[in-house]
Amino acid sequence: MEDKRLAVYAGSFDPITNGHLDLLDRGLKIFDKIIIAVAENPAKKPLLTLAERLELIRASLANHPDSHSIQVDSFKGLLVDYIQRTGAVAILRGLRAVSDFEYEFQMALMNRKLSRKPETLYLMTGARWIYISSRIIKEVVQAGGSVTGLVPEVVESKLREKFGK
Repeated sequence: MEDKRLAVYAGSFDPITNGHLDLLDRGLKIFDKIIIAVAENPAKKPLLTLAERLELIRASLANHPDSHSIQVDSFKGLLVDYIQRTGAVAILRGLRAVSDFEYEFQMALMNRKLSRKPETLYLMTGARWIYISSRIIKEVVQAGGSVTGLVPEVVESKLREKFGK
């Protein structure tokens, strides 16, 4: 059954950042419920295991005021198939810069080719978070830098543990 106010916010979330959380909060102003769907994509060679990513997302949302409106899940395979199983009507995505647009545009067109059902909704990343990405966060921590304020504390701790910092 289709839920007109349900969106899926899919990604690798390796790791989740405050930019992701900001987008989630802004998405909750539009949708009644959002599923954060962590993609199982071994080709991306994630630093964090799927279980670690799910655990960090759940820990990051533990005290979220709208936790009743957020579900955390994972999926394998095509996002449009996952969308169909959940009954969601939209895919929520963030855009930081023009460089994000080309990839996101290709994905949206392919998803549209595979299924006419979900709409893809893009939100611009908040100016405060525009320069951060999961990749940059990992690089900074690996090099011994601080990412305090850019990721939830639990994420920073896990990254320091992973990199032995």
